[in-house]
Amino acid sequence: MWQAKGLCRGAVVVAVTLATVAVPSPAFATEGASLAAVDRFVADFMGDADYPGVAIAITKGDRVVRVAGYGHDSSGAAVTASTPMPAASVSKSFTALAVMQLVEAGKVALDAPVRQYVPDFRVADPRGARITVRQLLNQTSGISDGTLPEKSLPQPDSLADAVVRARDATLAVGPGTEYFYTNTNYHLAARLVEVVAGESFPDYLRGHVFEPAGMRATTTIDRAPRDLPRNVEKGYVYAYGASIPLAEPTRFVAGSDGVVTTAEDMARWLVVQSNGGRTAESTRLVSSESVAAMHQSPDPRWTYGMGWDTSADGRVRHSGIWFTYTAGALLLPSGYGIAVMTNSGAALGNEGTQQLEDGLATLLAGGTPSAGSSLRLVIDLVLAGLALLSLALGVRGLRRGHVWAQRFGSRPVWRLRLRLLPRLIPLAILVMLPDLLGSLVGGGRDITYLQLVYYSVALVVWVLVSSMMNVGVVITRVVALTRLRRPTPATPPSTTYSQAAG
Repeated sequence: MWQAKGLCRGAVVVAVTLATVAVPSPAFATEGASLAAVDRFVADFMGDADYPGVAIAITKGDRVVRVAGYGHDSSGAAVTASTPMPAASVSKSFTALAVMQLVEAGKVALDAPVRQYVPDFRVADPRGARITVRQLLNQTSGISDGTLPEKSLPQPDSLADAVVRARDATLAVGPGTEYFYTNTNYHLAARLVEVVAGESFPDYLRGHVFEPAGMRATTTIDRAPRDLPRNVEKGYVYAYGASIPLAEPTRFVAGSDGVVTTAEDMARWLVVQSNGGRTAESTRLVSSESVAAMHQSPDPRWTYGMGWDTSADGRVRHSGIWFTYTAGALLLPSGYGIAVMTNSGAALGNEGTQQLEDGLATLLAGGTPSAGSSLRLVIDLVLAGLALLSLALGVRGLRRGHVWAQRFGSRPVWRLRLRLLPRLIPLAILVMLPDLLGSLVGGGRDITYLQLVYYSVALVVWVLVSSMMNVGVVITRVVALTRLRRPTPATPPSTTYSQAAG
């Protein structure tokens, strides 16, 4: 295994070299790191985390100091700084800025009710009339994945349809009282942009955000994978040490996680965020006051600002997760900005690009980043072992059904039921697995069975094998008990010849 990992890491280094040569980048000048050190760190991280392809952007203030691509995409082509990839939920920062532009234009007030701008907006709770624009942006509307399971429900075709779908939402809490991260809030915010601006959300972003920022290779889509540009290759899911190219499951992503961009364009976006709302060419997208408002949480009870998450150490970031891609953006108090995009999806042991972003931040500060260790392979191997163990124990149980019946067949029925009941626990877990995983790992987020397979093939296989084998054992034992307890037909008395003659 170690030899294989060494070969894999060597291949990554070769791919890094090719991608770097193919994509000249601006002069790299930092106080704490060299270009070679950054490339080595990314290559090592890719090899350890089993990322097929990565693109990064590093800025400082209004300067782009590094853009690069590493590895390959699912077509086999080298990933470069101009390779298009989904930004996933980093897209929320674009939606928030679009709303703030309308606020600065005097067309929207952050603390006005959403219904004032989107008249057909309503939810199945009278408190919904109080939901404000600001509450959508800082995820405190009271809508949650628990009250509107946006991934499990039929997916809208448009932002207008998303507003209609939201009518079935209830509120977990009163508006403005608690933070619940959900894509629905940003679907609604994007629809607000459409209604107020009088143009489609993609057209608005193109004309007022992407083009002024110089992000000419960036676009936004409504549904994945249906609307993805033709030059966006399939991303990867991970299973048992292998990266498997697959299309993203069907999802509505407009406003929440639909931006598709490149490392070169993300560098321009980082500059806007670090330069008070202005591009490197001094084109202003929003005021510095609006940027500051987006980068700050309005309440100490939560850390989310508007399209960005904040922390006590002054870092501002947002992660992005698809089931076939991951991304992240990090803004440091020192003025550095870091963006990362990978073509490997969210999975057990891979919850996003934060570790890679943090390692780069440490390197830029002159420190030595932790090498880290990906748990994806370890987790999958453990789950594979559990699946094999469940299979072996299940086969043993199937073969010994009659032995079990003979041993316990004389006991009362209620005691037999109690003995068999634990065997149905894996089946119950299988039925509830999306909800369990969403609660335990996803912070209450919604996930479908298909998305669950993308997230962890190994987990689903183990639970499925365990469920099937245990249900089979229960059926085998019940059949054996039924046969054992079946009354034996009475044998008629025999009549001898002598008795009949007498």
